[in-house]
Amino acid sequence: MSHAEDHEGTRRDFLYYATAGAGAVTAGAAVWPLVNQMNPSADVQALSSIRVDVSDVEVGTQITVKWLGKPVFIRRRTQEEIEEARSVDLSELPDKDDRNANKPGLDASDENRSLDEAGEWLVMMGVCTHLGCVPLGDGSGDYHGWFCPCHGSHYDTSGRIRKGPAPENLHVPVAEFVEPTVIKLG
Repeated sequence: MSHAEDHEGTRRDFLYYATAGAGAVTAGAAVWPLVNQMNPSADVQALSSIRVDVSDVEVGTQITVKWLGKPVFIRRRTQEEIEEARSVDLSELPDKDDRNANKPGLDASDENRSLDEAGEWLVMMGVCTHLGCVPLGDGSGDYHGWFCPCHGSHYDTSGRIRKGPAPENLHVPVAEFVEPTVIKLG
């Protein structure tokens, strides 16, 4: 093999790899906008975590805040509501599992659903698990918790489904106290 043939092979290899590299860069440049559009928009990212000041929430009342486009119920329960929720026999519940993002894989006991050890604070998604309606609160329904008038789902003082077509308990989002009177959602 002569030196000229050896040189020709190197040039051919270079052209092959340069063309393949340029094609890969072009394909990446064409695909990137398609992949990037699947990322959440800036307004969604800004709302992925919010802080809620609960210093003005009196015992026995609740506030509703909007988070990720959905209502969230933050209730400061009375001692009677806590006792009623904790006295429920879990075998009576239609949905014995919990959808608690803070404590996944646990049962639906009130201790697992409440935000604090004492059980005073309850944070739940305000969306009925039947068809996505917003249940009424403040002791509504047969179990003194929340009631969805659209289709008749009754939730107890811990947000657990007790009667009606809803298949699951009200979901508990990721939440924590970051200050004594500030709850962070997300």
